[in-house]
Amino acid sequence: MFLQGLETLSLRVERHVSNALKIVDYLSKHPQVEAVHHPSLESEPSHYLYKKYLPNGGGSIFTFEIKGDAKTAQKFIDNLAIFSLLANVADVKSLVIHPATTTHSQCTEEELLDQGIKPNTIRLSIGIEKVEDLIAALDAAFEAVK
Repeated sequence: MFLQGLETLSLRVERHVSNALKIVDYLSKHPQVEAVHHPSLESEPSHYLYKKYLPNGGGSIFTFEIKGDAKTAQKFIDNLAIFSLLANVADVKSLVIHPATTTHSQCTEEELLDQGIKPNTIRLSIGIEKVEDLIAALDAAFEAVK
């Protein structure tokens, strides 16, 4: 099983990256999004490293800030179909989590901000599903928090 998984790893990573870049583009243009943090964006401090070392793209795990507060972020997550609510990363399926109340819940507000985590931060790990289905799920979740 391990060898079979290893044989298709490069294909899966290509799909992860391709999907992630399309989702990053979609979110960066969405009116209900405050900010997107992915190294492919020129606004990110690590962008020059991304361009230098990852010419074919990289990174299917990233965060974005939804306009609103922690309740808005939680309602968005609760209404996000297809994405599984899990702290895992780089799975074949797409995942979503609210870091401030899960993976980083023991941090103080100051520590959260030092790590770039706001109450409205949502972390996505993009999988290999059809990107059109992922965008449709994101659209529906945004509609639910309008």
